[in-house]
Amino acid sequence: MSAPVTKIRGSAYPWGVENVDTDVIIPAHWMKTTSRIGLGRGAFETLRSRPGNLFDDRRYAGSPILIAGDNFGCGSSREHAVWALADMGVGAIIAPSFSDIFSGNAFKNGIVTVVLPQAAIDRLLDVARTGNLTVDLESMTVTTDSRDRFAFYLDPFRRECLMLGLDEIGVTLERRGEIARFEDQVSLFRPWVGLDPAGPRPADIGDCPNDRV
Repeated sequence: MSAPVTKIRGSAYPWGVENVDTDVIIPAHWMKTTSRIGLGRGAFETLRSRPGNLFDDRRYAGSPILIAGDNFGCGSSREHAVWALADMGVGAIIAPSFSDIFSGNAFKNGIVTVVLPQAAIDRLLDVARTGNLTVDLESMTVTTDSRDRFAFYLDPFRRECLMLGLDEIGVTLERRGEIARFEDQVSLFRPWVGLDPAGPRPADIGDCPNDRV
């Protein structure tokens, strides 16, 4: 489970580079750890070794939003890439498209992936150099201090999970009452499945309303 996300506002890294793979996001030698803490130090390590790079620019330090290019997060399926972005403070990424695996990993770790057309990306890249952006899951929009407003689509299930701060397990636990009632019924009619070995056994399979042959 992660913190609920309804609105992310702040400065944004105006990057916009296309086909950024997970090895660029977090180099392979950082894969030796299973801890998410501290991985932000390795985020974009190769790029940050260059003087004057975007990610060490004081204007964008600690930005909660990253504006990327097409096919962001391609390459391997390493979840460390998402962990590194989250550890460096990124809560939303805006791009024309994402790798499916990366997008799934981002969702599971509470990072919002916003898909917008290239024309909108170009405008946001320009605005981000001087102003702030807001990603709003309630209105499903990206807005700027310059009054730009771009609507985006997000899978309803993912949107709900992000806004409630729930992962798949958390969503399941939200229905624990229904699950308990179902298990009670199974225990009553099918004790032989092992849920309640000591329970009463029906005289025959026909006693179970769901076992009509």
